[in-house]
Amino acid sequence: MEPTWLVVGLGNPGKDYERTRHNAGFMLVEKLAERWNAGWQTEKKFKAEVARASYDGRRMILAKPQTFMNLSGEAVGPMARFYRVPPGQVVVAVDDADLPLGKVRFRPVGSSGGHHGLDSVEQHLGTREWPRLRLGIGRNDPVKREISGHVLGRFSAEETGTFAKVLDHAVAQVECWLNDGAELAMNRFNGPIAGLNEKKEL
Repeated sequence: MEPTWLVVGLGNPGKDYERTRHNAGFMLVEKLAERWNAGWQTEKKFKAEVARASYDGRRMILAKPQTFMNLSGEAVGPMARFYRVPPGQVVVAVDDADLPLGKVRFRPVGSSGGHHGLDSVEQHLGTREWPRLRLGIGRNDPVKREISGHVLGRFSAEETGTFAKVLDHAVAQVECWLNDGAELAMNRFNGPIAGLNEKKEL
């Protein structure tokens, strides 16, 4: 049997939340599905929209939990168990307001950093030993902690162009992770997208 890998994008379901900053994870897996010619279908038993593809001999499952962000683990845990995907082959993509727009950060393990969607995934997988890909959405106010309006808002026209480049960058990072492993994916892609003069980080 082909090894199975699970790529999950976190977000909120429904038209009110489409293309909002908080749905950055949804947008990434949608981009991957488009690239890998995979179609979406609703799978109620997993509380998720699911797309299946093949990539370089791997069975790929893309998922958008339909549980709302804070309960995302209710979809991720059952899918990982059903398809027998080990935690190291589950990558979860999320928005991150603590990263500037135009910057990404992949980690093979780690804490939730206060992200409630990641908290839920950790709870239902029973471990922190799974990769996560944070997509920067920035903040309106670097000091203000209450940012729900910003997170649930949509990108401006200028930001939309920047985020399109972020998605292309993140897609390449996911494929690098699959092909070459976490360390190379971090070394090559963590940090700002091309054109932003910030130092890359591990």
